[in-house]
Amino acid sequence: MSWQPEIDELRRRAEMGRQMGGPESIAFHKGRGKLTVRERLDLLADPGTFTETGVLAGRPEWDGAELRSLTPANSVTGIVKIDGRKVVVHGGDFTIRGGSADGSVADKSGWAVGQAYSNRLPFVRLLDATGGSVRTFETMGRTYLPANDRVLDVELLQRVPCVSAVMGSVAGLPAVQAAMCHFNVMVKATSQLFVAGPPVVKAALDIDITKEELGNEDIQVRQSGVVANLAEDEADALAQIRRFLSYLPQNVWQMPPRTEPNDPPDRREEELLAIVPRDIRRAYNPYRILEMVLDRDSFFEIQPLFGRAKVTGLARVNGYPVGVMINNPRYLGGSMDKAAGEKTARLLQLCDTFHLPLVHFCDEPGFMVGLDEEKKGIVRAGARVVSLLSLSQTPYMTFIVRQVYGVAGGLHYRGGTAMYRRFAWPSGHWGSMHIEGGVSAAYRREIEAADDPAARRAEIEARLNALRSPFRTAHSFAVEDIIDPRDTRPLLVDFVEDAQEILASQLGPTSRIAFLP
Repeated sequence: MSWQPEIDELRRRAEMGRQMGGPESIAFHKGRGKLTVRERLDLLADPGTFTETGVLAGRPEWDGAELRSLTPANSVTGIVKIDGRKVVVHGGDFTIRGGSADGSVADKSGWAVGQAYSNRLPFVRLLDATGGSVRTFETMGRTYLPANDRVLDVELLQRVPCVSAVMGSVAGLPAVQAAMCHFNVMVKATSQLFVAGPPVVKAALDIDITKEELGNEDIQVRQSGVVANLAEDEADALAQIRRFLSYLPQNVWQMPPRTEPNDPPDRREEELLAIVPRDIRRAYNPYRILEMVLDRDSFFEIQPLFGRAKVTGLARVNGYPVGVMINNPRYLGGSMDKAAGEKTARLLQLCDTFHLPLVHFCDEPGFMVGLDEEKKGIVRAGARVVSLLSLSQTPYMTFIVRQVYGVAGGLHYRGGTAMYRRFAWPSGHWGSMHIEGGVSAAYRREIEAADDPAARRAEIEARLNALRSPFRTAHSFAVEDIIDPRDTRPLLVDFVEDAQEILASQLGPTSRIAFLP
């Protein structure tokens, strides 16, 4: 006698588990322009690779000994393959109790974190869930004490790539989980993120507000920077996750994956010779520089709508993954404000954690000044970046494209014994502060005492500007080499190739920089 009847029953119950919240709930969900959690997993995964765990978890209703119906757990979890590599996934199912975090059956999320941790696999959360619900009190017959046992989540950040996608209205614990990652993304017009939703805000503050006003992409991507990237739709969000993971290793014990290069390592672009204007008041397109020196079409920008004075992201150089940052003179003159400082800090931590060399195309006029930035805490943000760079051990390379001034400009350099290289373009100029602003401070009395203060200021500025040539600095060996900008890519390729041996010796968890949300 075989076990075929039990296998048939297993299949029947598994099919019940895959019905999610039922036809009406699914139709309502899709009517809001959203995919179901299972459709999202199909888009995220290599075709046919999703292996589900816990499909039978749910609340059964019995007719005697027979199972009459099954309300599935309001999340789906398992393992998929992305570009042939295994990834642990956990997705909230909004069609069942709004994906309420405390309305689940068993802790599928905790299981997924444990699997990612023990198997050293990347972890992806597809968040479409609220936090706790008072309905749970009636189900339990009591209230409960909230607890933040997130030790494993934090340790996971030091071991494997972690990604969160905000796929709907996300509040409470899932909102915190949205930030506990190395990269996150939300969907334009259909995603919101907040600590607590409009009803709670109304009860606490007597303020009427919509969920869009409270936590849409304008709030969380452009203003707070809590979410890194904005996707046009859910398919775009999932594609961005796939691309982000393609630059990173499976875990910190492995090297980042190299792809077959499709771009000559010795490519020299004539346009680089004139891309930086001689007039220091004129801006240029920093993205064009990246196009000409990185592998073609390899740059993946992180936080493009936040801290726009600094462009940060991942790319490839001769097939090898690298971290990239470049000042953007089209925003705040490229000055580092608090937002740009936060971006810089996160990129430093990401590269150090996953053993990616970091290249900096520097045109840094200094920290952004003024009352607004002081109120935001620019000094502390600057101190944090200085500290992280000092502790970082990942190979670091700087091309001085134009300006290097003040403490923020000093971030182009890293002392100590960690691998570091620096080259300057002929357009480079530097100092403790800009001559134009520094003259007014250092020569104030002399200028004020002159018969023609404006003429005296201009005279002093001209005298000092004569000393600004980068060649004078090179003669003193205070900058190692001034290069033809067209040689930037070949020098970068050489650096990245040399860095591979250093990176291989650093595999494992980073002891000096912990990646925290």
